[in-house]
Amino acid sequence: MSLSIRAARSDDAALVLGFVRELAAYEKLSHEVGATEAMISEALFGTQQRVYCDIAEWNGEPVGFSLWFLNFSSFRGRHGIYLEDLFVRPAHRRHGVGKALMVTLAKRCVEKGWARFEWSVLDWNAPSIAFYKLIGATMMDEWTICRASGEALQKLASESAA
Repeated sequence: MSLSIRAARSDDAALVLGFVRELAAYEKLSHEVGATEAMISEALFGTQQRVYCDIAEWNGEPVGFSLWFLNFSSFRGRHGIYLEDLFVRPAHRRHGVGKALMVTLAKRCVEKGWARFEWSVLDWNAPSIAFYKLIGATMMDEWTICRASGEALQKLASESAA
């Protein structure tokens, strides 16, 4: 069996969207997926690319992906990677696929001199939490993610800045 990691190609937009949908189903968040193939294609391969994707292939068959973008640490004065999505199809878990995707991103950080590699995990996702701890991740319990979206985002945007 052979495992390889490659950068997503312009003809992979449907595949990436499929992985996003599989991940959303696993996380019981399918109702939140509004992305289209065209949106994924534009984000990954458009003129203002800000999102990147790696595809894991097992014997040439796509079995997982990581979707990521650059963030910035003002304290460190350098960029880093924020991993938005990591997903490996259930039949291919426990074969090193997820770890290979994570190692690929960690190596990219080190090679580019970037400050850190970060991601979030749902608090109920014990298998993923255990995996992340196994590869040396630190759980940042003192940080809480804040988000404005939907109606709250619209309301905030409509307010006076002064």
